[in-house]
Amino acid sequence: MNNTLNFKRHRRLRTSSSMRSIVRENHLRKEDLIYPFFVIEGEEIRNEVPSMPGVFQLSLDNIVAEMKEVRDLGIPSVIAFGVPKEKDEIGTGAYVNDGIVQQAIRLIKKEVPELLVIADTCLCEFTSHGHCGVIHDEDVDNDESLELLAKTAVSQVEAGADIIAPSNMMDGFVIAIRTALDEAGYTSIPIMSYAVKYSSAFYGPFRDAADSTPQFGDRKTYQMDPANRLEAIREAESDIAEGADFLIVKPALSYLDIVRDIKDNFNAPIVAYNVSGEYAMVKAAAMNGWIDEKSLVMEKLTSMKRAGADLIITYFAKDVARWLSE
Repeated sequence: MNNTLNFKRHRRLRTSSSMRSIVRENHLRKEDLIYPFFVIEGEEIRNEVPSMPGVFQLSLDNIVAEMKEVRDLGIPSVIAFGVPKEKDEIGTGAYVNDGIVQQAIRLIKKEVPELLVIADTCLCEFTSHGHCGVIHDEDVDNDESLELLAKTAVSQVEAGADIIAPSNMMDGFVIAIRTALDEAGYTSIPIMSYAVKYSSAFYGPFRDAADSTPQFGDRKTYQMDPANRLEAIREAESDIAEGADFLIVKPALSYLDIVRDIKDNFNAPIVAYNVSGEYAMVKAAAMNGWIDEKSLVMEKLTSMKRAGADLIITYFAKDVARWLSE
């Protein structure tokens, strides 16, 4: 071959594992991972979620062992979801002092204080109708719901939560919670807002895990239309103006363009939520021998970092931490 041909030899930087490593642009670290867990009322409960192999509903007596494992794997933070025994129309279990999430937070902060505990702040797991707020005429009353969400956030911080993560998608939820926290003296508690949360078909398995399927209708009047892109900028802009400290994009995998848009437009840590449907699809394919689970998961999560995510909420967190240690 004529070596005088003028072309770029990009392969020079791919010749070995070590070479590829030193020029790698994006890195997935244990510190990037947030592990979601589901705490359920009762004793000696360890219910595997049928649609999410490897994910469990855990009673309080099983939570400490789980959290110690997470800590020992080097995962610095967790996010709590609750599954109560009783529900009512206004989601009382979300904000009472002895709610299941509040009990779990107190226990974790006592027994595994090194973990940073994020509290998902919503009503859907605690309402009998499964919606994220107070219902009137089969519609969610935005402003009345804000009062209960603010009460929930304060009760979670009183229990020891380090970060509040409101996921309800009510208009004004960040300013309502920020005001309530500040008035209660919790001015240093940050808000990790589910700023960009789409009405997605990827949430199905989560609703099995959290027992939060709406009993009528859907959530399309408050969660975002998957077809919209500019709307995500408007939502995030409002939340930053209202006092959000982190911005979550949910789901992640089909919305990497949105992750990049949010990263490019806002100077705040960006969190990608690798949601239950994304997890379940990978697990199902792996169990059938159709994919290399480790390679696919690492590629998928790295794509979220490449798109601009600083942190990733993922049910794969424990697996990824083990793989990163290999």
